[in-house]
This record gives sequence, structure tokens and C-alpha cells, in this order.
Amino acid sequence: MSSSRLEAFSDGVLAVIITIMVLELKVPDGHEWSDLHSTGISFLTYLLSFVYVGIYWNNHHHMFQLVERTDGLVLWANLHLLFWLSLFPFTTAWLDESRVAEAPAVLYGADLLAAAVAYFLLQLAIFRVPGGDQLRQALGMDWKGKLSPVLYLIGIGLAFVSPRTAMVPMVIVALVWLVPDRRLERYVAGRRVDQGAD
Repeated sequence: MSSSRLEAFSDGVLAVIITIMVLELKVPDGHEWSDLHSTGISFLTYLLSFVYVGIYWNNHHHMFQLVERTDGLVLWANLHLLFWLSLFPFTTAWLDESRVAEAPAVLYGADLLAAAVAYFLLQLAIFRVPGGDQLRQALGMDWKGKLSPVLYLIGIGLAFVSPRTAMVPMVIVALVWLVPDRRLERYVAGRRVDQGAD
């Protein structure tokens, strides 16, 4: 089956996730610039989660540029990823309302870790379908994909000691992934050049 319906559904779910998160932002009680200070943590937690959703959307899009067909396993693996991403509004809101307390920081990190594992499982499912070998070649060693879960685990561990410090590894992962994955772009561009030469 074509991957276009999977991509359209995923795009819709990610758009809803972002919408729910922005609706969770609290409006300041007052009408002065100084009243915005009370929304600082809300905005920062929203920004971090927004960046993560954007990263997943961007890399999901690039990944499916190489894969034209899907099967049932890919569909379920994609739903598994969307499940963990759909929890972002909840874990973000709890993190914000707690002012970055221990349990919410642990849960937020666990949600990020679960989404990363789900993304990896989606890649494994895609490797099996036509075009999957191209994705495997394009990803290469995938050091970012291997480093991210390690940093999430460090962040989860730090949350038991200093919840706000636990956010540092999670921000680092976001910064590492913020730039679109050039491996896939280069591979797709190279493939188009090769096809044009034929």
C-alpha cells in the first residue's frame, strides 16, 4: 500500500498535538510586561516539546521520501510512535504545572525515550519493505539515533537528583536533531542524479 495515507494521518496527528500543547499555555493574570515572567517555564516547556514534535515531523517526512510502499507492520509501528508523541501535551503540561518537579521530569524523559525507541522500531519495520534498504544505507551509522537514548537515560537519572538539571540532556538532544537530517536529503538527491543519468 502507498505511504501517502500514513503520512497524511501522521501529519494530522502531529498538528493536533501542537494545537493541544499551545492551548495549555497559561495567559498571564495581569496586563503588564512584567506579568509575562510568570509564564516563563510554561513557554520554555512548550518550546522544547514543540521543537521535539517538529523534529519528529521533519525526520518522518524525510524517511518516507525513500519509502513508497508500506505494510501492516509499518502502519502499527507508526501508530506506536504516534501514541508516545500524543502524550507530549500531558507530560509537558505536568512538567510545567509542577515547575519541573522530580516525577514530572522523570515522566517527561521517559516519554521522550519511549518516542525515540518507537521511532527506531519504525525504522526497523521500514527496512523490511521495498525501499527499506535505501533508508538503511542513507542512515549509515546513525550516531544521533544511538546517542539520543543514552542522553535521555542520563536526564531521567538526573531528575532524581536535580529535576531542572535533568532538562539539560533533553535540550542537548533537541539541539542535535534540530538541523534536518542531511543524510536522507543527500541520499535522495544522489538517487535523483543517478536516475537522471540513466
